Amino acid sequence: MSTPAACVGDPAPATAAMQPGEAGTFAQFVRAIAAAYGDATAVTLEDDGNVLSSVTYRELDERSALLARGLLARGIGKGARVGFIHGNGPEFAVMLAAVSRIGGVAVPISTMIRANELVRVLRQSDVQGLVLQRAMLGKDLPERVLDALPELGGQESGVLRLARVPYLRWIVSDGEGLPSAIAPLTFLTDPAATIGEDLLREVEAEVHPTDQMVEIYTSGSMALPKGVRHAHGPVCFRSHTMREMMGHVPGKRVACILPMFWVGGLMMYLVPGLEAGATVVCTERTLSNSRFAMGSVLAEDLAAMRGPKPWWGLGMSETLGPYSWGDDFRAPGRPVCAPMDHFGPGYEIRIADADNRPVASGEVGEMQVRGYPVASGLHKIDRAEHYTPDGYYRTGDMCLVEDRPQGRRIHFVARGGDMIKVSGSNVSPAEVEMELQSLDGVHSAFVVGIPDRERGALLVAAVIAREGVDLDFAAVEAELKRRLSGYKVPRAYVALGREEVPLLHSNKVARRDLARMMEERLGRA
Repeated sequence: MSTPAACVGDPAPATAAMQPGEAGTFAQFVRAIAAAYGDATAVTLEDDGNVLSSVTYRELDERSALLARGLLARGIGKGARVGFIHGNGPEFAVMLAAVSRIGGVAVPISTMIRANELVRVLRQSDVQGLVLQRAMLGKDLPERVLDALPELGGQESGVLRLARVPYLRWIVSDGEGLPSAIAPLTFLTDPAATIGEDLLREVEAEVHPTDQMVEIYTSGSMALPKGVRHAHGPVCFRSHTMREMMGHVPGKRVACILPMFWVGGLMMYLVPGLEAGATVVCTERTLSNSRFAMGSVLAEDLAAMRGPKPWWGLGMSETLGPYSWGDDFRAPGRPVCAPMDHFGPGYEIRIADADNRPVASGEVGEMQVRGYPVASGLHKIDRAEHYTPDGYYRTGDMCLVEDRPQGRRIHFVARGGDMIKVSGSNVSPAEVEMELQSLDGVHSAFVVGIPDRERGALLVAAVIAREGVDLDFAAVEAELKRRLSGYKVPRAYVALGREEVPLLHSNKVARRDLARMMEERLGRA
């Protein structure tokens, strides 16, 4: 697939004449939106309608330029990796712009990350510097980092020496009472005066569309976090297309309901919203900061997000967000997500068998995606582990092909690793969960397999009842037997409270932990 023409070649320095939609690097992007939208509000953090902080487009350029010069003075340049932990809001946008406009690699980190996961991400990502929001939802983030890395005690920011995070040299935050290992923000802003505007512009001119811009750390329900690499050109190209699809226009208030440190908040709301001249509206609480399990396929919270068309199909960090959608929200008998009959510009897809050959209509295969917006690779992971020899990314999403007179449609069936083998037959937990959640009295349901000597796996369901409902599991099982093939009906049911569902820091259901919990509750541990 050819590279989009707007992103080909060497970048010229951004000028006032460059439109935001023409930018091929984030350096060009930041200067172009400042010139186009000036004193309009770019990003605002609000609480019950009260503005806690905000930044205009002009201020976003000026504040990120100050930090960018400070980063240059501290030795951060092309390819240097800077992590930051910020919730949705103006500071996130400023830090993203500051790092990326000088060719550094921005590594946004989850505000909900736990201590052991934080150490792994800091080590895996090779970050040289770390910038922390002081507090998030009442939790002190510097304190969290010290809990994760107690060996920071007594060290001084700027000359850190940590065996577990060997590349990390400095940590900065704001506010009073910081420990010596964490410097105040002046660590970056004070030396900025040594870098002039002319030098900053020369640095920006050497940032190319092919240079890595961001590394998004993600985790699946069955996998450890991984760093997904994206370059400037694809991020800008994807912003151009998402701006149009999301209907972002100047002056529109764009509610950023997903975290910006993941691809959803970043590429559906923040970047395309800025390109359009909209006001990106943030709150400290997003869907992933609430008690919301991203693994219950038809949970009320998720269904409420469907909104107007397009009805999104599949998307992931590796594809810079949703790349597919459908004309229908649901198709009869097809669970989980919209039947996909549209695919975004720049993507090429195929549904393939184990030998990477396209499957026929009526068959199930793996969704494979390639194209300009698809990640160039995963940090420290050999490309051959996740990409086919001809360049397709193996998504792990199992899909059914349906050829119709109106055209081909693709139906998501299950994650490849989530399929449960029961007595020789594959069961999609998502399909069973959909049926369970359609029953009166059922709020959410999660289906897992636990080891069984006769069947290979015993299908069991963890079920959360609606408030005030006492479920009759014999009746539930009888109804499922009416709706599903016998091998798809769970053989055991366990009632859980919402707070008992084990979650990853990404708020996805930790299915391994859930399966162990089911074994214990059923006396099969």
